[in-house]
Amino acid sequence: MPKISKEGWKIYKNVFDEFTIKTIFKLITQGYFEGLTSPCKIGKESNVFLAKKNNEQLIVKIYRLESCNFNKMYDYIKSDPRYSKLKKQRRKVIFSWVQREYRNLLKAREAINVPTPYTFINNVLVMEMIGDDEPALQLKDLIPENLESFFNKTLDAVKKLYKTGIVHADLSEFNILNYNEKPYFIDFSQGTSVKDQRAEELMERDIWNLCRFFRRYGLELNTEEILKKIKS
Repeated sequence: MPKISKEGWKIYKNVFDEFTIKTIFKLITQGYFEGLTSPCKIGKESNVFLAKKNNEQLIVKIYRLESCNFNKMYDYIKSDPRYSKLKKQRRKVIFSWVQREYRNLLKAREAINVPTPYTFINNVLVMEMIGDDEPALQLKDLIPENLESFFNKTLDAVKKLYKTGIVHADLSEFNILNYNEKPYFIDFSQGTSVKDQRAEELMERDIWNLCRFFRRYGLELNTEEILKKIKS
């Protein structure tokens, strides 16, 4: 593993327990990547790393087994009809959480721009890196040149996602990448079925978050009208 700065080691903290290290080496031996190259970001429940395979950069997302809030995960996932029989056990919940993100990405990519998921094992998810030499920036860090056009593309993606049967459920300027002036949705672990009893509530929250962000930059938006368009 390459030399990491002190700041980098903070990102590594609470990630590399023995079980996770074995999982990473299993993925390496199976040929999914050659090794982790650098830390990328800290999420609420996971840490994201860049990895290398030949000349390609990949994303490796590792859910923290000991420090993630699996109780909160369970509260979200238990209402998803796909996981109605899931027992409230830490590792089972975390592994199901990772599987759900993988499944959501596979389904979402049929309709919208998302990273291609390659595989998952236990608490580790491997996927495409969106970007050129470096990961594409989050919407919060790269404001679109044409705000209205980008907003309309984002809403179109939300509508297409809804028609495929998924609500993102954690959509914001943090979970949308601006790559070549096109929105790419990421972080699908909270993505849930439209049949979930909380789906409507979660969709409303997604739209509210989007409107809040784009209003900040001058767009005049009506949340209620936008929700009607999404569901029409």
